[in-house]
Amino acid sequence: MKPRVSLQDSSLRNGNFSLRIVPVRSEDGGLYEAWVKHNTEVHSCLVELGVVTVTLSPPSPVIVNELLLMSCNSSHQASLVETCWFHNEHSGPTSRTFCFSSGTLSIFYPAMRDAGSWRCQLRYSDKEIISATFNLQILGFDGPTNPVVYAAAGSAAH
Repeated sequence: MKPRVSLQDSSLRNGNFSLRIVPVRSEDGGLYEAWVKHNTEVHSCLVELGVVTVTLSPPSPVIVNELLLMSCNSSHQASLVETCWFHNEHSGPTSRTFCFSSGTLSIFYPAMRDAGSWRCQLRYSDKEIISATFNLQILGFDGPTNPVVYAAAGSAAH
């Protein structure tokens, strides 16, 4: 996993033996075990790393008016009950929420307003709730709906 894995050397003296993985990949999910020996004592801990994967089809950046499928999956083993997608959830009136039983959201004609922060939230039969956030980029024109723009002679047109 090198060079994506590191220990925080400055924290070791304070007893922090955290493992840092950047970036996390789907195959990194699983059970991790740490052993620390201090003098004659051995301490160990087990940590399970669950991974959430958000995929776009086609991959980002998305083109305006091109069918977009956003999928959200996790390594959690229980049955998926519901998937919710939140768009710009902290932006007031422009926030939108979509909830359904599968993990895929279809946007048939993506527009510039669909760009920004998206969060998928997965709810499982064992009451576990898992979420991931990502930033959706959309390439396109964010101008007037009427393609004709008038400008006075001698002035600037934008």
